[in-house]
Amino acid sequence: MKPHAFIAMPFGSKPGHDGRPIDFNRVYAEYIRPALEAAGLEVFRADEDSRAGDIRTDMFQELLVADLVVADLTLDNANVWYELGVRHALRARGVVLVQGPRPNQPFDIYTDSKLNYSLLDGAPDPAKLPAERDALTAMVRASMATSTRRKVSPVFQLIPNLEQPEWRRLLLAERNEFSDAYDNWSSRMEVARQKNRPGDILVLADETPMRALHIEARRSAGNALLKLKQYELALEQFELALEIDADDKASREKKSVCLGRLGRFEDARECVSQLTNDHPRDAESWGLAGRVEKECWLARWRRPGLTPAEMHALARDENATLGEAIDPYYRAFVTDPTHHYSGINALTLQVLRRHCGGEANQSVIDNLIGGVLWASLTAQERDRKDYWARASYAELCLLVNPLDSVRKEYGNMVAAANRDWFALDSSRQTLTLLRDLGFRPDETAVALAIVDREIARITPPFEPRQVLLFSGHMIDGPKRVPPRFPAEREALAAERIGQALDQLGAGPGDLALAQAASGGDLLFLEACQARGVRLQLLLPFAEPEFIERSILAASNGEQWRQRYFAVTAAAEVTRRLMPDELGPLPKSRSGEPANAFERCNLWLLYTALAWGAGKVRFLCLWNGGGGDGPGGTAHMYNEVKRRTGRVTWLDTRTLW
Repeated sequence: MKPHAFIAMPFGSKPGHDGRPIDFNRVYAEYIRPALEAAGLEVFRADEDSRAGDIRTDMFQELLVADLVVADLTLDNANVWYELGVRHALRARGVVLVQGPRPNQPFDIYTDSKLNYSLLDGAPDPAKLPAERDALTAMVRASMATSTRRKVSPVFQLIPNLEQPEWRRLLLAERNEFSDAYDNWSSRMEVARQKNRPGDILVLADETPMRALHIEARRSAGNALLKLKQYELALEQFELALEIDADDKASREKKSVCLGRLGRFEDARECVSQLTNDHPRDAESWGLAGRVEKECWLARWRRPGLTPAEMHALARDENATLGEAIDPYYRAFVTDPTHHYSGINALTLQVLRRHCGGEANQSVIDNLIGGVLWASLTAQERDRKDYWARASYAELCLLVNPLDSVRKEYGNMVAAANRDWFALDSSRQTLTLLRDLGFRPDETAVALAIVDREIARITPPFEPRQVLLFSGHMIDGPKRVPPRFPAEREALAAERIGQALDQLGAGPGDLALAQAASGGDLLFLEACQARGVRLQLLLPFAEPEFIERSILAASNGEQWRQRYFAVTAAAEVTRRLMPDELGPLPKSRSGEPANAFERCNLWLLYTALAWGAGKVRFLCLWNGGGGDGPGGTAHMYNEVKRRTGRVTWLDTRTLW
C-alpha cells in the first residue's frame, strides 16, 4: 500500500498578498499532486472527499494517520495554520512546507525549512515548474526516509519528553472509514489466528487498511505468528515494524522474545540491553532481560537424555548464572508490584535455587509469595480471562499449595488460553523445567498433563515433510495467438511434471499447494494425487467465477471442468476460497481494487512458507515471459526467488 499524503492548502482562487488572485487548484493539480505522486504517495485534499459526514471529523483523522502532511503557507490562511498546528501536536515528523511568493515569514516557523514555488499570472510558472516539481519530489522522498528518531515538529523538539500518542487511542468517537477498516481487518486477523492459518495472517499484514497503521499491522501479525510458534516469520514482522519506527517499544520487546525462542541469545541480550537503557523504569523491559538470562542459564546445564538427578547436579553448579536471571526479574517486580509475570519468575527461580542447594533468602521468598498472590488475583479481578494472571497464580499454587489446588488452577488457566499456543507453551516450558529438576514431581506431573492435553488439542495433526508449490501456464484458449500451451502438448507437460515430482521424492506426507486452473495447475494436482500427496487448493474467486475464468476459457474447457471436479472430489483435498477467507480485495484511496491473481499468488506462497521456508519446493511450467496480465507465473516466480530460491523450472521454450 502506498504512503498517504494529506494536503493542507487554500482551495480555488484567493487574493495573494499583492491583491492579485492565485489559482490554488492549479497549484495543487500542476505542482503539488504530481510531485507527490512521483515520490510514490497517494494524495488527498479535503475537497476531494466524496464521503458523507463532518469535514472536520475527516480532517482530524487525516492529520492523525497521514504518513505526510504538505502545508501550503503562501497565504495566512486560518484553516491551513490550524491544520498545521494540529499535525505538529499529534506527530513528531512527516510535514513538508511549501509556499509561493510572500513578503515576510511568520515568526513561529521562521527557521523551518520551506520549498518555494514560482507563480506567473496566478498559476505555477511553466518555465520553472519542472525543476520546482522535482525539488518537491526530492524533499518528500527525503522526509519519508528520515529516521523516525528525528523530530521535525517544533512541539516535540521543544518538549523532549513528549510522547507521540498511540493512534488507536485517538480514533475519533464517531465511526469512520479508518476505524471501520481497521476493525474489519483486525477481526479477520483474529479469525486467521484462531484457525491456525499463518499464511492468511501474512497476506492480511501486507494489506493494512491504510499505510499509516502499518506498524500496528506488523505488530498484530507478529503477535499472531508468535502465538502459532512461527518464530522466524514473527521476527520478520517485528523487524518490518522497526523499519518504520526504530523506537517502537512493543516491537523491540517482541523481537527479543523471538530471538530468544530461536536460540539467538546474544542477539536477544543486546536487544533487551538497549531496551533497559532506554526505559530504565519499565518493568516489562527488565522482565524481558530476566527471560534472556534465564534462557542462557538453562542452556548451560540442560541436556537431552539426562535424568532429573543428573540435571539437578549440573544446575547446582550454575548458581551464579541463575542469580543473573533472578536479579532483573526482581528489579522488574520492585519497579512495578503489579507486574506479576516478573514476580512469579523471580519467585520460581528463587525456590529452584534453594531446591538445587544454593543460597536463598526466606524473607525475600515470603515477600514474593505475598506480592505475586496480590498482583495475580488483582489482575484476575480486572479481567477474568487474563491468561497470564491465571498462569502466575497457577504457578504460585504449584510452588506452595497441595495437589488439588494445583489441578484446579491449571484447569482454570488452560480454559483462559483461547487457543494461544505461545502462551500455553510458555507455561509448559516452566513445567518441564520443574520436572527436569525433580521439583514437587506429583504436582508438576499433574499440571504438565493438563497443559499437554490442551496443546495437543490445538496443534495441527498434520505437518508435511515438504510443501510442493506450483504455478504454470493455462491451456491455450481456442483463439490464442501466438500459442503458449497448445492442447496437443498436454501429455508431454504431464510427463515432465511427474518426472519433476519423482525427482523431489513427492509422496504421502507431503503437501501440494496450487490454484486449479486448466493446464499446468490441474496436471500438477493430478500428478500429486497419483503419488498420495495431500492437496490444498487456494482459489482467487468464488468457485463458479473461478471455473468460468480459469477452466472453461481453455480449449476443451468442459473436459477440464470434469477433471477439476474429479480432483476435488477426494476427501483429503482442501479447497479454500479467497473471498471467504481473506475478505474483499483491498482498494487504493482512489478505489482501485488489488489484483486477485497476485493476491492469490502471495496467499499460496505465504501458506507454504508458514510450514518453514526450508520445506518449500516451487515447480513452474513457464516460458520465462510475462503473462496476459498481473498475477501470473512470472509474479510467483519472482516472489519465490526473493523468499526461498528453491525452484524447479520446466521451461516450455525447450520443452516443446
